[in-house]
Amino acid sequence: MSLFLKIRPIIRTLLHFDSCFAIFCVYMSGHNKWSKIKRQKGASDAQKSKMFGKLVRFIAVEAKRSGGNTASPGLATAIKKARAENMPNDTIDRAIKKATSDNSAAMESIIYEAYGPGGCALIIEALTDNRNKAAQEIKFILGKYSAALAAPGSATWAFEKKDGEWLAKMPVPLGTDDATMLTGLVGELEENDEVQDVYTNAE
Repeated sequence: MSLFLKIRPIIRTLLHFDSCFAIFCVYMSGHNKWSKIKRQKGASDAQKSKMFGKLVRFIAVEAKRSGGNTASPGLATAIKKARAENMPNDTIDRAIKKATSDNSAAMESIIYEAYGPGGCALIIEALTDNRNKAAQEIKFILGKYSAALAAPGSATWAFEKKDGEWLAKMPVPLGTDDATMLTGLVGELEENDEVQDVYTNAE
């Protein structure tokens, strides 16, 4: 019997193993990719839900103030922001109707001023039904990044308010470390349920 005939069963076994392993790798690659997509979608859906929640609160505050008048500047701005985030019209309508018909605790709009990494100015807009809770949470987040609340007017002077947005008059350049720290600070502030928007004059 030739050598080839003797080793042919071994070769066949190895080829079969290689084929199975290749199929396994393709399967796992697809499985891992799908898992990653699901994780990303889950994170995206969670962020979208959080953003919608904040916008509904914003709409509710302005709807209460205006009695549901969608032509009022405050409510019109809130609706414009909601539509920019692709919020469905029926969700907007429900938020307005609920705000003008229920007797829940009134939400309060508060502006906090602060100075952050590299000396940049921060304006933090919040909506809350508990002023003390909001202040404590924002102070805690600022403290984690060596930032602190400032007296009224000490940061707003560096901005101009136009069409409901705070625009920096004097941009402040930041180094790499300060910019990284500011990104973390703003991100954590925006994750807080009490905070609506964060503005900075960092360049």
